[in-house]
Amino acid sequence: MGDNTGGGGYKHYVAGLVSGVSMVIVGHPFDTVKVKLQKHNTEASGFKYRNGLHCATRILKTEGVTGLYRGATPSFLGMAFESSLVFGIYSQTKQALQGGVELNRKPDPHIIIPSAAFAGSIISFVLCPSELVKCRMQIQGTDSVVPSYRKYSGPLNCAIETVKTDGVTGLFRGGVATLLRESIGNAVFFSTYEYLRHSLHSQFRGSSFDHTNLTDVGIGIVSGGVGGIAFWSVVLPLDVAKTIIQTSPDNNLSKNPIHLLKSIYRRSGLKGCYAGLGPTISRAFPANAAAIVTFEAAAKALGIIRD
Repeated sequence: MGDNTGGGGYKHYVAGLVSGVSMVIVGHPFDTVKVKLQKHNTEASGFKYRNGLHCATRILKTEGVTGLYRGATPSFLGMAFESSLVFGIYSQTKQALQGGVELNRKPDPHIIIPSAAFAGSIISFVLCPSELVKCRMQIQGTDSVVPSYRKYSGPLNCAIETVKTDGVTGLFRGGVATLLRESIGNAVFFSTYEYLRHSLHSQFRGSSFDHTNLTDVGIGIVSGGVGGIAFWSVVLPLDVAKTIIQTSPDNNLSKNPIHLLKSIYRRSGLKGCYAGLGPTISRAFPANAAAIVTFEAAAKALGIIRD
């Protein structure tokens, strides 16, 4: 990222993988609540959960803490692989576009935006199947507030049954929504992260304040957390559409996320398009802060960035 020493190759991918694991550990419970709200609170039959806290409380009451980590296995695998690719592809594309690495270079939107959008579009093809399995596992449960759904014994069983029913292409249901979410969202995330990180580091360098590793962690928390909030604030409606497309038993449901969002808006208004906003924003800051702090720590340990 900023202040790269250059090179590194595979090291960016290794640091990104570690970053993805930390993001799932911190953020998956929030994601489970978000998915349940998106699935059940946008249906024509009306709202099932009052808010994110009500949903989380119901999950804990009926399933315990394990209910909040339902679908975590595909999430760990998908997010670790996805994070590895997105950081690696973004870093290498950025270096290629800027014609080599320049230390302390001011963030350039002409480089950051296409690099991040390209990385996001590539990882969407990896992320779509794992998210489909994750979402289908997450909407299962024993909560009597919402209708019961067909139960899968585990992520592998879910993937196998999906292929049996819909073929291999069934695993890529919601692919267009995922592609749009990841390309747009990552462009927003990395732009916010890079600018905020550069600005905060510049301010500390220009002050008499001692620049320590603790300062770097603080900057990573702020820049990563704010970047995560910016990501989800922009693309949450696309995520709502993706969740509905991937979890609906209706094969005739439109796979066009824009058409689907128009339908949701007519039925539930803007609130429906932003279903799951509370847990999503609550998750965005700590999960992305953890991801960036972990990535930067791993990158420094591997010798690919320095301040």
